[in-house]
Amino acid sequence: MSRPADWKNYEDFAAGIDTNRLPTTDALVGKSLALALGRQRLTLNFQSRDALTWSQGAEQGRDWYEAIEVAPSTFFIDMTFATKPREALTLIVNTQSRRVLSCLSVAGEVRVEGKPLVDQYFTVGVVGDPGVAPIGIEPGPTRDLIGMRTFQRYSPRHLYEHTYLNSERYCWQCLVGEQRGHGDVDLASYYKFDEDQYLFTFREFLIPVASVFFFNMKDLRSTGKFLGLTKDGAVQNNKAGAFIRKASVTHYDEGAGPV
Repeated sequence: MSRPADWKNYEDFAAGIDTNRLPTTDALVGKSLALALGRQRLTLNFQSRDALTWSQGAEQGRDWYEAIEVAPSTFFIDMTFATKPREALTLIVNTQSRRVLSCLSVAGEVRVEGKPLVDQYFTVGVVGDPGVAPIGIEPGPTRDLIGMRTFQRYSPRHLYEHTYLNSERYCWQCLVGEQRGHGDVDLASYYKFDEDQYLFTFREFLIPVASVFFFNMKDLRSTGKFLGLTKDGAVQNNKAGAFIRKASVTHYDEGAGPV
């Protein structure tokens, strides 16, 4: 897919896109989380507000993280890895219900025509013993957002319009910012984590970038990040966050809705 000559690079719009983001929290400092993610077991020990140690099977490390309380007892945890700079792991964890949803974002090495460079992989899990049933809704793919149109205000200089087209794609356009006048349709994934709580991710075709956002539709706040490559090929994991305003919802006839 050819890229227009005036198309912006990742770093051109990333600066300041975290202005309206919720603050990080130290609520997890000094605590440990043992997560069962499918067949994998991941243990996190939170050393400080931005450093943790982790172990998964034979692997272990000490790396950067951040945690944001995006809803009561619900944390958006984002991690990067010094030994795997092209990967980032985002976890949504509710310490009361013990529900977990993970998204691993991976920046590829070689572009393949017609495919985003950054891919994403999702796993549903639990905190603690997987033999003890968690409570509440089990996270999973959802169609709840399909047909909705929102405005995402990241900062006074960043305003985007989103339309959630179907279970595989969404449409965006920039109304205020470096990308003003630009828009596209990109691959998207939607998961429901709890009532009024969603994980929304997208993978762009023209820019080597993918995002992970937690939507709190009760508070109308979006909390997320971008993992992408700059013009020079450097990997960046950038923070983002927005105030959400619902613009409209399309209602489809029975049997004639999007895929």
